[in-house]
Amino acid sequence: MLNAEPQRRCDAEKMENLLSEQIINAAIEVHRTLGGPGLLESLYEDALYHELKLRHIPVQAQVQVPVKYKNIALRDPMRLDLLVNQRVIIEVKATEKESIIHKAQILTYLRLTGFKLGLVLNFGQARLIDGLIRVVNDL
Repeated sequence: MLNAEPQRRCDAEKMENLLSEQIINAAIEVHRTLGGPGLLESLYEDALYHELKLRHIPVQAQVQVPVKYKNIALRDPMRLDLLVNQRVIIEVKATEKESIIHKAQILTYLRLTGFKLGLVLNFGQARLIDGLIRVVNDL
């Protein structure tokens, strides 16, 4: 009997890549419609949430995830800006400059949740593509 694990992993990667493309296209539409720098992160996040919904892409906003330390749940959960199709974490930013902490933040989220793909979308850039960071966790 053949091991189906490599095929499942390949299918999961394809799904995450397709979702990533759809998310980026939706984010570009939000950036184009609202304009580049100047608004609060929460406004871009809300607009992206609605754009994904309009495209019939399953998305949840402000998802609370318990954080455990040595099997003890810590008092405050972490909060994911957006979780797309129970697969891709999106962290929305609206800053003039990108920071290495943004990539570290989403990598930590990926490690703590077990998800494989995260996107940092910085709407504070003149071009959204310049504010895009794709982060993978053991893909």
